[in-house]
Amino acid sequence: MLSHGGKLREASRTYQIPLDQWVDLSTGVNPRCYPIPEISVQAWNRLPEDDDGLVSAACDYYRCSSLLPVAGSQAAIQALPHIRRQFHPQSRKVAIPRVGYREHGHAWLKQGYEILAYDFEPTAEQLAEADVVLVINPNNPTGYFIDPHKLLGWHQQLSKRHAWLVVDEAFMDCSPDWSISSESNQQNLVVLRSVGKFFGLAGIRAGFVLARPEVLKAFQEYLGPWGVPGPSREVCTAAFRDVPWQAMNFAFLQEGSHRLKSLLEQYFKDVAGTMLFQRVLIDGADELHRELCQQGVFTRLLDEKNGVRFGLPGSETEWQRLEQCLQAVAINLG
Repeated sequence: MLSHGGKLREASRTYQIPLDQWVDLSTGVNPRCYPIPEISVQAWNRLPEDDDGLVSAACDYYRCSSLLPVAGSQAAIQALPHIRRQFHPQSRKVAIPRVGYREHGHAWLKQGYEILAYDFEPTAEQLAEADVVLVINPNNPTGYFIDPHKLLGWHQQLSKRHAWLVVDEAFMDCSPDWSISSESNQQNLVVLRSVGKFFGLAGIRAGFVLARPEVLKAFQEYLGPWGVPGPSREVCTAAFRDVPWQAMNFAFLQEGSHRLKSLLEQYFKDVAGTMLFQRVLIDGADELHRELCQQGVFTRLLDEKNGVRFGLPGSETEWQRLEQCLQAVAINLG
């Protein structure tokens, strides 16, 4: 299994700092989660039922006509290589961003696919050669966006030879106008969405596959029943229908994003990201990460060891701690 960030307990043991004394900025998850409503006894006592209103609420929220709830988009990522070969057994090549969520490449490699790695966007040759083109939009951790019109143009090109376009929109909730979720009923197109990031609900393990019904049926048969537990379904349904909270949350994230970017640009030259995180590229990123940990600020060292990703602080106290730590680290690192 791949190693992932967010292991605060491990950091607490390593640096001998109690859990409650950390500022945890190691994830790209909203630090203010959606307020959990009262959950019915039936949600705990009965197996989940498909007609409980979740699918309808999710379709309205994502502006699509068909989707499948899954145990986080991670479940769909692991299933995708199998599903593709169910429809096209001769598939061999998948184009994937060189920098991004590594579980994508891991899943396709395990099933024997050849990876065609690209930097920011796939090349013309890769678009002509790949059986599947996978895009993370916006990319985590680079924050790079690809225009939806360009994506749909690629989709038309790929569809002519029955190749798939797969778009991971896990961080798209903050930029809905860039989403192609509303186009997900087209053939040869699969869109993945996550509840955990924008709503701050990573722990409920809920995500969605958006695609044509025949593709969703293949996912359902492969993954099996009851992918999302009843309590998680109730919380998701409430969150999707709570438009006032969504608007308030958007304003909170927008303000926090601008503040974080401005703060980091005082100390680093190369800063970019989304409304949920900012990453800095810097020589000696591993040293920066360690220095921050020693100050009790937990960030995410990028897999390439060339940068650090900062999530949003959740309170004014955490903002002040971060600013103080950055000042101290800047002095220590010269």
